[in-house]
Amino acid sequence: MRKTFMGVRLRRLREERGMTQVALARALDLSASYLNQLEQNQRPLTVSVLLKINAVFGVDVQRFSDDDEARLITGLREVLADLPAGLGGEGAGDAVSLAEIRELAAGMPAVARTLLALHQRHRQALERLEALGALNAQWGLGDERGMPPLQGHPPMAYEEVRDFFFARQNHIAELDDAAEQCAADWSLQPGRSDEGLAERLLAAHGVRVGSATDALPGNAQRVFEPGTRVLKLAAGLEPGQRAFQMATQLAFLEQGPLLRRIADGAGLSGDQARALARIGLANYFAGALVLPYTAFLRAAEAVRYDLDRLGHQFGVGFETVCHRLSTLQRPSARGVPFFFVRVDRAGNISKRQSATHFHFSKIGGTCPLWNVYEAFAQPGRIVPQLARMPDGRAYLWVARTVSRGGGGWGAPGKEFSVALGCDVRHAPQLVYSQGLDLANPHGGVPIGMGCKVCERDACPQRAFPPIGRALDVNENWSRFAPYPVADSRTGPAS
Repeated sequence: MRKTFMGVRLRRLREERGMTQVALARALDLSASYLNQLEQNQRPLTVSVLLKINAVFGVDVQRFSDDDEARLITGLREVLADLPAGLGGEGAGDAVSLAEIRELAAGMPAVARTLLALHQRHRQALERLEALGALNAQWGLGDERGMPPLQGHPPMAYEEVRDFFFARQNHIAELDDAAEQCAADWSLQPGRSDEGLAERLLAAHGVRVGSATDALPGNAQRVFEPGTRVLKLAAGLEPGQRAFQMATQLAFLEQGPLLRRIADGAGLSGDQARALARIGLANYFAGALVLPYTAFLRAAEAVRYDLDRLGHQFGVGFETVCHRLSTLQRPSARGVPFFFVRVDRAGNISKRQSATHFHFSKIGGTCPLWNVYEAFAQPGRIVPQLARMPDGRAYLWVARTVSRGGGGWGAPGKEFSVALGCDVRHAPQLVYSQGLDLANPHGGVPIGMGCKVCERDACPQRAFPPIGRALDVNENWSRFAPYPVADSRTGPAS
């Protein structure tokens, strides 16, 4: 363990509980002088002290983890790269050093999170203005008067809910425990849970499950009719998909108060965000019910996280297996901390979850060298990749396409690429690490978080210069110009 200085976090923990230094030192069986040195960052926080804090106060040691600090550092660098240049022409990313960013993330994490939240709201306001401008042009309006309201939920609500799950390391202990107990009480069988779930709906709630003959409104996967007590499922769903939809409905019927309590306590800004959070929590419960924590983790470890074998064993699809693996972070029985992402061919990220420090860029798209895009060229085949980030961190990624039919002739279908990744130190636990040179410090495909925040100048796939980077006339940035320009090394443009 490297030396970890967490004085500000320790002081904040003490202040939250209204304790003096002497009282906290006595509770942790430490000397007052030693505790004072810890709070002043004159001594590092050790594992033994962390364990005492956990035992005395029940505080999750994740609060003092390096992973949290790494997430904040990555987020702050992205924020600074996105800020405009200052009065002197110096970009914010150039004005603030990495050492200062690290100090802020380590010493004042609450301030760092506030800056990230402010920047996120700033970006969302800009995106909304752009959307309003586009609608102005479409409707031929010179201002917002008379403009129709934007449809659906504001982007901010989705981002808030995503950040809520991200802050919880994508693990909701209350729902996992409740789902595992329900799976045991209802005697659900792996691979055949749809039968038991249908029985539970009928016996406990008088709800009959049927298949819709026509497409459900809005291409929904399920529609519940409270008056007739009928749950209609979309036609053509696989047994595992039917089980997931029934489990989601049971989450609303049986775990409604728990879903509301967690959503209301998440600190979300409005009713739309809380409603979306309840939907996300219900989906989480459904996954945990169909794939109970202990049984699924044991099975995953037994087959070295072989995704296809897990899918066959539990009767669910590739995406469901990947999503569930990204949630297995119970403190007493942790699985590999995975990152999970789903993208389309245009690079839009429709799902992203992380159980650890990996930070998904929200600026300017993702890296085209990432195997999540290579998977589209090999549909249905699992594509592994050892990837290395600009900061030297290495990750093992596996990606595969998943497709959904359009429901009839001429109806467009859906195709996504789903990727699951983990830090290279966990890679030996995965069957997909076979044949890869994990020990080579220079091995792996060099990727980045996205062109606007990536530091790799020589990347052949770079789409535009990094934000905040001053352009050197000796560097060949001409490929980013909208028209042919002269190159200082090759002469006038043709």
